[in-house]
Amino acid sequence: MGIRKLKFLYSLFNPESTIRNPQSLKYFSLAQQKFLFALALILLGSFYFRFYYQPLSPSSEESVKETVVEVLGEVQNPGVYLFQNPPTLKEAIEKAGGMKEIAHFDETSSTEILETGTLLTIVKEPQNIASSPTFAKGGRGRIKQEEIKVRISRMEANKLLVFSLPLDLNRVSKEDLCLIQGIGESLAQEIITYRERSRGFRSVEELKKVKGIGEKKYRSIKNFFALRK
Repeated sequence: MGIRKLKFLYSLFNPESTIRNPQSLKYFSLAQQKFLFALALILLGSFYFRFYYQPLSPSSEESVKETVVEVLGEVQNPGVYLFQNPPTLKEAIEKAGGMKEIAHFDETSSTEILETGTLLTIVKEPQNIASSPTFAKGGRGRIKQEEIKVRISRMEANKLLVFSLPLDLNRVSKEDLCLIQGIGESLAQEIITYRERSRGFRSVEELKKVKGIGEKKYRSIKNFFALRK
């Protein structure tokens, strides 16, 4: 590339020199001139957005972290559901389309607030009840009747990690620890061994005491864990 072309390329970053010396364009073909002008526009646009455009960051009030609840079992539409605010047990079941069969909950359980990462499992369980002499052959007996029950537990570890929800450090299994990037089988075993020997972790920061976890490793994995009561 000639000296004159190099000077013109420099002028792209110095618009005043281009204006003073427009004849510098004659050293390029029409196709080259179009390409250079397009390049100049892209560069100018990037500079503008970098130095002048500042997108508005949402306020803490606008940033609402959604509550994740999974509903399985005897509901119309089993699955994982997101809520803008922590739902009640009744709201979570209604979100899943409601029960397959009519069931009634007492006021206390239906208004229970669910935390993020909750797993609701709706199951049918057989129940023996005493029958009336009128309807039981051969006198009073027992008949079987199904009862609807709601089990409240925690979502599986792989699903919690998908939604960036922390695992319970005092309950997570070795296999689930291995799902976390940076934790292999040997380190997972060290965590389990330390937990058993210490009868549980008192804080997430206590991970630093586990063999194989230094400050750098701790910073990379600490957000994957929490302590739940």
